[in-house]
Amino acid sequence: MIKLRKIEPTDIPYLYQWENDATSWASSGVHNPLSQKDLRDYVDASTGDVFRDGQLRLVIEENGQSLGCIDLFDLDPVNRRAAIGIYVSPMSRGRGVGEQAVRLLEELAFEHLNLRLLYCVIATNNEPSLQIFRSLKYDFSSVLKGWTLQSDAVICQKMRVKE
Repeated sequence: MIKLRKIEPTDIPYLYQWENDATSWASSGVHNPLSQKDLRDYVDASTGDVFRDGQLRLVIEENGQSLGCIDLFDLDPVNRRAAIGIYVSPMSRGRGVGEQAVRLLEELAFEHLNLRLLYCVIATNNEPSLQIFRSLKYDFSSVLKGWTLQSDAVICQKMRVKE
């Protein structure tokens, strides 16, 4: 069972490793390495309030071990929507961690933050991420031809279900 928690200064070594994983840069939009100082400044500046910061990064944790991170970003409070980004460390992949983390983030976004729509842009060659969002019933609405030099991308979204 995993949980999501706010980032802490003690997470900087993990963030440093994850952010500097060049194999994920094409998917994340990162184009250069980040320093530990960059990450420390980010952690120090983060209030943990998505409406104040415009984004929210949470650590994915299981039994006290950090497995990755998940983000809400590109927050649009007027239209009550935000984008999702996720990174699962290589040794934690293939165990359903990503799907569990997205489910928890959905609960936070829809039930507690009162957002109505979550979306993500996924490279068409990123099959693990595509599978996560397919399994969670996201609507795949558009193909973005030539989105990156490496591949096309798709936009997927999920609307809050009113009960």
